[in-house]
Formats: sequence, C-alpha cells, structure tokens
Amino acid sequence: MIDLARYQDPLTIQRVLHTASTIAIVGLSNNELRASYFVGYYLRRHGYRVIPVNPRETEILGQKCYASLLDVPEPVDVVNVFRAPDALPGIARDAVAIGAGALWCQFGVINEEGARIAEDGGVTVIMDRCLKVEHARYVGRMHWLGFNTQRITSVRSGLQ
Repeated sequence: MIDLARYQDPLTIQRVLHTASTIAIVGLSNNELRASYFVGYYLRRHGYRVIPVNPRETEILGQKCYASLLDVPEPVDVVNVFRAPDALPGIARDAVAIGAGALWCQFGVINEEGARIAEDGGVTVIMDRCLKVEHARYVGRMHWLGFNTQRITSVRSGLQ
C-alpha cells in the first residue's frame, strides 16, 4: 500500500506553488466542462505559463499543444498529470528526461512505480492533490464554490 502522506507534504506543496512559473498539463482537454480545462484556465489567470500536452489537440487555451512532454521546447517547472494512473510511469520517465522540477498528480492519479521513477530522477512528487485547490488554499482565494468570485466583501454595496 502506498503511503500518500509522503506525497502530500504542505511545505513541499507550497514550495512548488511559489517557485513554479511554467506548468505543462498532460491530458489537458479542450472541453470546457472537463476538470483539466478549468484547472488550466485557473492557472493561466493566476500568472502561470500553461503548456498543453495532448496528442489529440493542436491548440488549447490559445496555446500550442504538444503531443508529448518530450516535444515541449522550453523548460518546465511542474508536470501536472490528468491521465489514468497506469500512464504515470511513462509520464514520470518523460518528466525526468526533460528535467522538470515536480510531477504533480491530480486526484486519483496514484501510481507507486511512477512516483519512484520521478523521485529516483530527482523530481519532486505530489500525488492525489489538485493543483488548483492547493493554489487556492495557500494563496487564500478559495471560495465555497471552489473559485474566487471576487465579490465577497464585508462592505454593503451602496452604503457610504
């Protein structure tokens, strides 16, 4: 049984969030109703450079889409994974090959072999956590609906 707690350390999560600027999202969908699209959109709004990685698309969120991490022509700080757990070992190998700083596996993307490959290659692993949720938690923008409405205030509208 995999010990998920070792891949969910709050200080590690905060360090990754605060030092990253470029995030490659493996499995990013062009479908606005998919969680990966919402996360990518959120991250772009919060100043991250988002690089889509999906062999079935050519452009997502206005960015060129790459078929594989190995095709991405620039350094990647975080590889964020929205794929089935059995795809993780291959993605971890690619993350090591491109020198990524962290491998971030979304909710349910749990694979011990993939984590070991990444760690052995010097890549920080965060597993079974949502990058958007953790960003919102530590930046203080979490609303009960799961996003920042920018409308919550203690000041009543129209009162001076």
